[in-house]
Amino acid sequence: MASTTSRPGPQSAVEKSAIRKVAVRLVPFVALMFFINYLDRTAIGFAAPNGMNDDLALSAAQFGFASGVFFIGYILLEAPSNLALHRFGARKWLARIMVSWGIVALLFTWVGNFEQLVGLRFLLGVAEAGFFPGAILFLSLWVPAAHRSKILALFYLAQPLTTVIGAPLAAILIEQDGIFGLEGWRFMFAGVAIPAIIIGIVAWFYLKDRPADAKWLTEEEKVWLTNALEKERATTEKANGHARIRDAFKSGRVWALAFIYFGFIYGLYALGFFLPTIIEGFQAQFGTEFDTFQKGLITAVPYIPAAIALHFWARDATKRGLKTWHIVIPAFVGALSIPFALFAGSPFATIAIIAITAMAIFSALPNFWTLPTQFLTGAAAAAGIALINTIGNLAGFSAPYVTGAVADWTGSYEVPMFIVGGFMAISGVIMLLLARARRTPPGAVDPVDAQSLAQ
Repeated sequence: MASTTSRPGPQSAVEKSAIRKVAVRLVPFVALMFFINYLDRTAIGFAAPNGMNDDLALSAAQFGFASGVFFIGYILLEAPSNLALHRFGARKWLARIMVSWGIVALLFTWVGNFEQLVGLRFLLGVAEAGFFPGAILFLSLWVPAAHRSKILALFYLAQPLTTVIGAPLAAILIEQDGIFGLEGWRFMFAGVAIPAIIIGIVAWFYLKDRPADAKWLTEEEKVWLTNALEKERATTEKANGHARIRDAFKSGRVWALAFIYFGFIYGLYALGFFLPTIIEGFQAQFGTEFDTFQKGLITAVPYIPAAIALHFWARDATKRGLKTWHIVIPAFVGALSIPFALFAGSPFATIAIIAITAMAIFSALPNFWTLPTQFLTGAAAAAGIALINTIGNLAGFSAPYVTGAVADWTGSYEVPMFIVGGFMAISGVIMLLLARARRTPPGAVDPVDAQSLAQ
């Protein structure tokens, strides 16, 4: 099957030390920011079955709409925010985003009805707009392509670990019912919002925009990273032309990647927002009963093997060079597994199948994000990554709403999960077609597609 990057060659001592320092000094902090980001946007999923839906009198469709409306605000400002990051620098812009969303997230503590919940979710999306693609672009500007799968995998570990650590943490916070006169789910919102404000302020002083500014690198390491990145940028521009912002929006390859990402994100958020609710339903389905903390632990279970699979799958991609099947296989495994989770005969079997789905989704995503910067640079890379993330996150709105609405309509989550599987299968098919496209069709308007994505 086609390859997208070549097998990396022998590394010099300065290369090894430079990449190791970036992995140790920079990636954990950006991953911590991502951890808090993902926890704040999915906290509503923990609150829903633990008092919020009852207190606000929400139906499944209303909860799904409130969960998904976040992405409308997010999408509206995604590309402008990422272009602003390119202009003003990642340090200032990522810090500004984080403090902004922390303030909005804190307001969920006092939400009083469905309308207020929808309004705050929309504002949270506006506040968070640009963070994730900005973090991807930021890390891509620090390491050459041969090391990006490894670095982005370390960064992406924050997402499954958000649930592994965050679900029990949210459960503990929810159990603190009555503190400051707040219901447990309200106290949980406050508890996950305040760290965003604190870490955002720290980011202003801790992050650096480029290797040349990093005091923790030696002069030799700074020179090697700067030269390697500049050589890669020049090679990319020579192969694909000097892509402008509008070229990224016209690129068929960018749009294909956006639709591939849509399928993965549809699965990710259908799983993230409704897994706690599915676990809540174990009592009626299997006659089992769990307390709030136990539910938090069960919610975390699928994400432990997901984190392990992510690490080793990305490690293999780094070792072999990224191949098309590093993305296609997870897409089809997820497509087949997720609809059948609800037909399992026990809570253990259900969670085991959901774990396979989580492993598939998280194995694909860090490798996927190495693709845009293979043919886009500069402002075009900022625009292209933002566009891919924008289209993909339309699934962030549609997945919870459609899942909730169809569940209300059919009385179960079986049909919604088949819809999830269908979108993931489509992602795998598009990736296969894209990998086999050796050249841009005659007459197509695709200025940055001088070569195919997969050579």
